[in-house]
Amino acid sequence: MESLHGVSYFFGGIFLINSVPHLVSGLMGRPFQSPFAKPPGEGLSSSTVNVLWGFFNLAIAYLLICRTGDFDLRATAHIVTAGSGMLLAGVIMARRFGRFNGGNSPGDA
Repeated sequence: MESLHGVSYFFGGIFLINSVPHLVSGLMGRPFQSPFAKPPGEGLSSSTVNVLWGFFNLAIAYLLICRTGDFDLRATAHIVTAGSGMLLAGVIMARRFGRFNGGNSPGDA
């Protein structure tokens, strides 16, 4: 795996994991934080905005993972690289959005 392909897979994993909460919230008809809210990343955006933003993230993930290099689901290095991006971004997002949704201290809810 070329190093630039690895960088692409890593960032593809970040975009892939970021698409999940936006798509799920949007499809459930629930508002969720997005870069388009006021203030950005803290206020709530409509479910429609979240579906659009989630789909955009999914499309970018596709381009970075599937259209760069020769990504192979059976190649451990490829999966570990994309998965590392997903895990890192997932933990960061859990901590950040947990502040707003009660996930950082569930016993206090």
